[in-house]
Amino acid sequence: MGIIRIALCVLLATSVWIVGCATQPRPDPLAGWKVLLSRDSEKLSPVLKDDYRVYIQKQLVPKKYFIDENDIWFYEDGNGQRAVRIDIPVNGTYWEHVLVYDKDNKRIKVLIYSGGKYRS
Repeated sequence: MGIIRIALCVLLATSVWIVGCATQPRPDPLAGWKVLLSRDSEKLSPVLKDDYRVYIQKQLVPKKYFIDENDIWFYEDGNGQRAVRIDIPVNGTYWEHVLVYDKDNKRIKVLIYSGGKYRS
C-alpha cells in the first residue's frame, strides 16, 4: 500500500509540474528588438514593404481578418535584421504574425502566436 501511495504522489506531482509548465506564457520573440518609430519605418526598404503587404493580401485578407494600419509594428535588432509584427483581433484574442527579415530584406521566418486577450 505504501509503494502505491508513493507512486501516486509522484505521478500527481509530475502531472502538476507538466501542466504548470505548459501554461507558462510564451516568451516574446521580439524581446530585445527596437520598435521603429513611424518616421524611422518610412525608411524601410520598398522590398520589405511590398513583401509584408503581399503577405497580408495572400494570407490574411482571404480569412477576412480585420487589419488596421495601426496594428502593424516594425522592429530592428542590432544586427541589421528587421521584423514586422501584425496584430489581428480574432474572437477576443490578438493573434500576432511576425515576419522576420535578414539584412538583405529577405523574409527568413514567420511566427504566428497568441499575443493575449482583449476581452473576457
